[in-house]
Amino acid sequence: MLRSLRMYSLSAVLALSVTNVVFATRSYAQTYQIDCAILLCLSGGWPASVPCARARAEFIRRITPWPVEPPLQIWRCPMGVSYPTDQTESDFGRIYDILSNERKGPPLQSVPMRDGSTATVPENAILRRNGSSGAMSQGDFALQLIQDRADIDISGQEFNFVRSIRVFDVRYARQHESGRDGDCNRSANIYLGTYGTQGDFSWSRSTPTALPDAHLGLERWGSNCPRIYHRSVFVEWYDFGGNYGFEQVNY
Repeated sequence: MLRSLRMYSLSAVLALSVTNVVFATRSYAQTYQIDCAILLCLSGGWPASVPCARARAEFIRRITPWPVEPPLQIWRCPMGVSYPTDQTESDFGRIYDILSNERKGPPLQSVPMRDGSTATVPENAILRRNGSSGAMSQGDFALQLIQDRADIDISGQEFNFVRSIRVFDVRYARQHESGRDGDCNRSANIYLGTYGTQGDFSWSRSTPTALPDAHLGLERWGSNCPRIYHRSVFVEWYDFGGNYGFEQVNY
């Protein structure tokens, strides 16, 4: 029951946030809102709602070539708020509270500073560097928000759903018999994108045999030598409840 109520409240919060006009520019507002929506909707198993449908569409759009982007860019969703460490409710409630906690005034944003520290400031405030009086424009402020990981500690198991996301970029995989000697020629260029402990995203080389069972197109890879030429992007994840999901885009 609690989970159902939270998911209903989540939909309401997201619906309101989509039309929020606090930010100075429309493009910045969309960037901020969509990644928070992706984070919440993914954790909740993509509940049926207009905001979550839009979030999922953006999640998939980002892996649609070219280029292939991290489907969840958690560093674009500010979560630097305080919350109690003694939890009496579920961990899902903690995620919800982090992202929907009511604040007085505009939401707070954790901003990386040049000296390596961070400063938490209102989104539409004038940012001061190291106590100086030099003001920044809204455009300059947005540039300072570029990070590569979450702005809070997400190493706990309640955020395992973030680290469960894997992106397979099959740039090509080809298999065919050689015309001269009848040998089977195989070659592939595949990259695997994964999330680190704090939501940082990175690529590494991979192989056709590492593709999940749900992936389609290379089932006959290594079996005799049928002609194959395949390109796709495949993303998989587990939501907060451990339910499996995936999408594949062929091209």
